[in-house]
Amino acid sequence: MPLGNKFRPSSAAGKLETYHITSILSELRPATGKPGPRRVQTSVPGLRCEVSSSGTGQSQPEDSERNLPPPEWLERELIKQGLRRHSVSLAYSAADSLRSLHTLDPARTLRKLKIEQRVSLEHLKKLKVAFEESEKNGRRSLDVVNFRRIVKNCLGLRDISEEQIQELFMKIDYSANGKIKWDQFCTYMQLEYTEKEESLSRKKWASFALPATVKEVCHGEPILRLRCTPDGTVVTVREDGAIYFWSPELKLKKSKTVFERPVNRKNKWVTDFITMPEYNKLILGTGDREIQMYELSSLEPYCQISALQTVPLRLDYCSTGPDECMILYGDAQGCVNIILMTSVGETLRMWKKLPKVENVPNIGIDNAVLSPNFTYIRWKVHEDWVTQVKYYDNIRAVISTSNQESSALVIGCTVPTTNIEQQMKELKEAGREGKGKKVQACAGLPLQRADCDQTVFPIYKGVKTFDFCKKHNLIVTGGMDRLIRMWNPYVTGKPTGILKGHCAPVFYLYISSDDNRIFSVSNDNTAKIWDIQDQCCLFTANPKASQNADVSACLYSPVVKTLYIATDSIALLTLRTKPQPQGNLTVSHKEPVLCCGYSKEFRQVVSCTEGSVVKVWDIDTGNQVFEFGGAHGSSAITCLTFDLSGRRLVTGGRDGCLKIWNFNNGHCLRILRKEHKKDEVCDCTYVKVNRNKYVMAVGWDRQIDMYFDSNDDLPLVQKPQPYWQDDLRCGHKEDVLCIAQCPPSLLATSSYDGEIIVWNLVSGHLHCRLLSPYPPDCTEGIDRSVSSIVFMKTRARNVEFTACLLSSGPQGYVSFWSLINGGKIFATFEASRMKSHITKMAVTVDDNLLYVADQSGFIYVYDVKNYAIVPEQEAPKNINYWRAHISSVTSLVIIDEDKVLLTSSTDCTVRLWSIHGEFIGTFGQPEAWSIHTMTSWKHPMVPYEILVDPLSMPAHHILEGENSVLDIINAGQTENKDATETKSELHYKHKYPPLCISDKDIEEEINQMSYPEEHGKRLRHEIFKHTNKPPNHGGPKAYHTLKYFEIVNAPTTCERPDLSAAGIDPFLSEYMEEQ
Repeated sequence: MPLGNKFRPSSAAGKLETYHITSILSELRPATGKPGPRRVQTSVPGLRCEVSSSGTGQSQPEDSERNLPPPEWLERELIKQGLRRHSVSLAYSAADSLRSLHTLDPARTLRKLKIEQRVSLEHLKKLKVAFEESEKNGRRSLDVVNFRRIVKNCLGLRDISEEQIQELFMKIDYSANGKIKWDQFCTYMQLEYTEKEESLSRKKWASFALPATVKEVCHGEPILRLRCTPDGTVVTVREDGAIYFWSPELKLKKSKTVFERPVNRKNKWVTDFITMPEYNKLILGTGDREIQMYELSSLEPYCQISALQTVPLRLDYCSTGPDECMILYGDAQGCVNIILMTSVGETLRMWKKLPKVENVPNIGIDNAVLSPNFTYIRWKVHEDWVTQVKYYDNIRAVISTSNQESSALVIGCTVPTTNIEQQMKELKEAGREGKGKKVQACAGLPLQRADCDQTVFPIYKGVKTFDFCKKHNLIVTGGMDRLIRMWNPYVTGKPTGILKGHCAPVFYLYISSDDNRIFSVSNDNTAKIWDIQDQCCLFTANPKASQNADVSACLYSPVVKTLYIATDSIALLTLRTKPQPQGNLTVSHKEPVLCCGYSKEFRQVVSCTEGSVVKVWDIDTGNQVFEFGGAHGSSAITCLTFDLSGRRLVTGGRDGCLKIWNFNNGHCLRILRKEHKKDEVCDCTYVKVNRNKYVMAVGWDRQIDMYFDSNDDLPLVQKPQPYWQDDLRCGHKEDVLCIAQCPPSLLATSSYDGEIIVWNLVSGHLHCRLLSPYPPDCTEGIDRSVSSIVFMKTRARNVEFTACLLSSGPQGYVSFWSLINGGKIFATFEASRMKSHITKMAVTVDDNLLYVADQSGFIYVYDVKNYAIVPEQEAPKNINYWRAHISSVTSLVIIDEDKVLLTSSTDCTVRLWSIHGEFIGTFGQPEAWSIHTMTSWKHPMVPYEILVDPLSMPAHHILEGENSVLDIINAGQTENKDATETKSELHYKHKYPPLCISDKDIEEEINQMSYPEEHGKRLRHEIFKHTNKPPNHGGPKAYHTLKYFEIVNAPTTCERPDLSAAGIDPFLSEYMEEQ
């Protein structure tokens, strides 16, 4: 959409304005003199302009109304709502509608949806039959007309436009032959979906940092359990009661053995432990049927609950409310024991005052249940000992597991629900036996849950470990059969997924809901990472041959994203994922972007990264269209170019080869490389010499490689053409960094040593040799590499003696060269204000403007329309400059038809700007833009990282280090003080001089008094007459300026003061006047 004359209010001057609008249409068009019902316009106005002009006299107002631009709020809503249709056209005028539909209609861009995304299996079957019928009729391949007809008939989608079908045809017909076959269609569809799956896998990539960090521990009993405190401290407990506190990096903080060695009896041993962070307590379960509590900070004994019915094998704790908690433990009889406590702090303090047993305050379970703040419930759940138990407050249920298959996993309630039939049955049984329910609980007799109070999962070979995630509504279980099963908590019959891969029983499971991953550890010390959505293994960490000890404890800490595995030592496995951008940063890639380009044929931007990932973007919206990775294996992609049709992509990498792609589906069409050489490719271009087409590349081999390109069936791996003789004899002596062509016959290359060679592309002979000059006042030894060269093609076609070649130079200089008579430099100037190395240059199609980018991320615009026609000493006029990136700019592409600028950088971003430096957006940002709708641009905002980068700050002597911050602050205070005094002095000048009288002034004034010792009557009268007036001796005394006021009785009720009375006081009046 045309930009028009629109003004965006700044944040300082923006205003809220409201208007009375009866409907949307009343804002889109003004009211005409003759109201009446009228159809809402739904087509592009320019298509009906000529027809309406031949009608009645009302046609002119209608045309003027159609030419009105839509309001900005409607444009913004169209961008936000994406594919939603609107009945209001976004075209501007009839003349503008003659432009390409791609660039003019943002609504069309937002509505378009790829046909490939809407093709089903039934559609494919119909298309296959249509292709076969066409082949029987003698057409082995289809042109675009027949393909369009077949797609419309087979798909039956009414909203598919001919433009979309033609775009799909061009994607399949990458060689621009004008015809496609059925196998080409299938290949395109299959490869596109394959690359999409691989793209999702790359986004989910995760691994552990190997080798693992191993912390050796002293010999002794095995580590029983690993727990993590809220501050990230890792707590380990051995069976003999030795407790260790570790930092997240496994640095020992403190340790203590809490059990004393008894005499003439067996040692006490720990079964499990858990922490009570709300009360700073640590809970231990012992083999003596005790639950002991210790101070978490000092590990001093606090109290214990003794005389339990069975040994607590597995412990859990949960805070259920203010000063309320729940302690659970599973025992060897398959029971789940639940202790509910209220007024926890008071109860624990009372227990601490009880008599001590073995130096620990003790209370028996039978006495504890007598307290109103203590409730004890024991459920008979399993027929085998409990392997794990945990309470989840978000579902208000307890999950417990055992090795028995029939009740391998049970989800049950903590307290019985209201069930009349069950209660009546229990009451009858209690009446016969003469025992109450609480008596049963106190006596330790387990209760049976009703069927409605529990959900039982029968699992083959039982369950050793499990985890539950409410966010994904998922339970994962692992056991002796080495399988990880994924369950829906409400479906007990069959798991929703099974993860296979472990070769030993599964020992530990953890669900990371934020990362959508499952972490598992088996008894053979193997750790795996699984993806929840795809149910596939992302990474496997196998132990070393020397670390075959059995696993005794595991813990995954989501705070530091680390997995701890305890055997006879503790191993630390840190999670590694794709680097995520910071909260305020928007990036296009996860790796530095080394090159990008623009395909005019599809109106798409292609960017390549150091991680060998290629992404395809829609320039009209900034959305990602396609992505494929591993283009050059693990080697970085250093350069790219397009063929003449714009349908194929050529990439060069550090692996020394070039590849030709159908970049719309990631199909590698051809590999171009030399034998036995893997020198890095630095730059490449696609040229046409007479009727032949070539891919030309330069790099570290210091020669020009030419690869023949044809539509014929060439081998997959292709070798280069023979080298030019001049290239072999007198070519570059250093690495070649850049290549540029100027049709029909000029080719230029530049190298690391500052040498530029211009070649005759037809004959292969050397045309001229140039050497980049040193900057003024610079000695030898600086970097003279020429990383960018550009032809001014409108000048190169003329034989006039003018500069037509531009090259970058050292320290941010740009040189202009004439190629007549062996080459001559016409001008050189410092293009970078930061004196940074120039990385990329580009000129507009009319050679009027030069765009220069440097390593600091700045872009400079120079007017070179009439520059360097003759040798010049001055620099061209700098029209504009701005900072586009925070690091080196790797690509600079001018898109003349849209008047926008495309940039990429090693800061992982690809951005779009107007040619005037207005920020349109970063590719990959959440909000879509419309390239011809200014209201959808980011302007006047700038990227956040540029705003906060120190190099973007304006020039100031503090930043340059000339003065300290303290000096500037003091200077500012002095200036403010002087300004205040000057203002006050000027303000009071018409009343009184400034009240600055010292003792010396008073003494001088007294000495200057000329009164006689004895005064006459008349003189004394005159003296006393003027005593109340300010004496005229250069300034008033302080007491002369005081005003006298009478004191009145203030009323008891406070009234609002009359501000008009402020004029009485000279100080207040002056303050009011200043305001």
